This record gives sequence, structure tokens and C-alpha cells, in this order.
Amino acid sequence: MQLGYHTNSLQNHRLGDALELLAEHGYRAVAVTPDVCHLDPFTATDAELDALAAQLRDHGLTPVLETGARFLLDPRHKHEPTLMTRDRAARDRRLEFYARTAAIGARLGARVVSFWAGIDREPGPVSHEWLLEGISATVARIRAEGLEPALEPEPGMAVETVADWHAVRQALGAEAPALTLDIGHLYAVWEGEPAEIIRKNAFYLAQVHLEDMRVGVHEHLLPGEGEVDFAAVLGALRDSGYDQAVCFELSRSSHCAPTAVASCAALWRQHADGSAGRPAS
Repeated sequence: MQLGYHTNSLQNHRLGDALELLAEHGYRAVAVTPDVCHLDPFTATDAELDALAAQLRDHGLTPVLETGARFLLDPRHKHEPTLMTRDRAARDRRLEFYARTAAIGARLGARVVSFWAGIDREPGPVSHEWLLEGISATVARIRAEGLEPALEPEPGMAVETVADWHAVRQALGAEAPALTLDIGHLYAVWEGEPAEIIRKNAFYLAQVHLEDMRVGVHEHLLPGEGEVDFAAVLGALRDSGYDQAVCFELSRSSHCAPTAVASCAALWRQHADGSAGRPAS
């Protein structure tokens, strides 16, 4: 496994400074969220992307691409529009963003793009036909850039649980995306013992997010502030053979990022048996 961290959790750092900080603490992966503060996907040039790719290589950081920017597409409504948006023009902006993110990922040398479905704001039950159409369109755009699409179950969204992800997988067959698993979400939306869920779904994993969280509450917390059993979940990931990035996501903790980066690295060394790949400097 590769110890990683999200750029959305380093919002008060210049991106270059953020990468240097991660490298100093032994991180080997970074989850890049193109956003207004880092790598605006609609203004970043090829020269800027090539320079960032060189920085990543110099620091020994493997990139994965994330798409959770809050107000990038709509400055007034968090995370909108989404795949569940019925307005075609607005929905197409989301798909364009996914395609652009995949193109950025390809230029940076990434392998995976994570995405989520969004909230269905129409009255009545979730439209599964609309949901599957949006996921299929996203998968096609990401694969067209040579990257692997990975769908993240997100509390409150149309795909909220691992069980929901399996329903998508069964409906789409070969077109189905891989799974991005946020460990904290397994606590926020309790489906059973998280370590057991990890073991049962390890085959489908393309990306893992990590943070502390309390049962029944969707709030990303610093390690030690919630109920996540880090020894159990990291042990389950390790024992299942997962060998990709595990990225801490602490987007509400950018104000204390240097401390958070250090404490997450220390927790990793305690529970992941040195699988970060190198000691902290």
C-alpha cells in the first residue's frame, strides 16, 4: 500500500509546497483534486501540468485524481451539478469536468479517477435509469483517456453504500466502474463491521480514502477524534492484498495541515507495518 493525502486537505498551501510537505513525511501518493485553489481544471495549461508531473516524479508521489471540488462548477450550490441533475446542459458540465479531470490525470501519470453520483433532488424515489446513464457516460469519458474510473459511495447521495455500488456493478456489467472506498463512510453509514466489508470487496478496490469518523455522523475527523479502528482496517487492507494508494482526506483540517500530515504519517507507521515505503525525514 502507498501512504497518501488529499490536496483538498491542503487548501492553504501552494501546491508545490504541499507536495514537498508530503514527501518530507514519507508519503508516496497524493489524491489531486482539481479546484479553484489548486490546478483549476479549466485554466491549467499543458505546461503547468507537465511541470506538476515533474514535481510529482521528483518527490516520488504517485497521483490519483479526485473530483470532489465543492464550488468549482456552481459558486452558489455545493457539489452541483451532478450526475443526478435533470437539466441536460448543467449535467453536461459535470461530464465535461470528469472528462477534463481524466485528461489531466493522463498527463500527470495517474491511473485512477474517482467520482460520485450526487444527490437526487427530484421528488420521489431515486431514478435508477438516470443514475445508470450518468455513470455509464462518466465511465466512457474516463476510459477514453486511458484511466480507470472508480465510483465512491457517498453518504446522502444516490450511491450511498457499498451495497448500492454492487447494484450499479450488477446493472452495468462490463461497463461498471471500480470501487473507491472511503473508510470513514463505512462508519457514517453503517453496513456492518468495516474490516469485514473491506475483505469482501478488496477485489474491486481502485482507491481508498481514510480519516476518523463517528458512527452515524458524516464528518471527516483527525485521527483520534472518532471511532475508526485504524489497526483493524489497515490490517484488513494489507491482508487482502490491496497495494494501491490509501489517502487521508481531511478537507476541514487544512488550517492545521502540517500537524495533520505528520500525525497521519505517524499513525500509518504504527499500523501499516512500514508499507509507506520509506521512513519520514
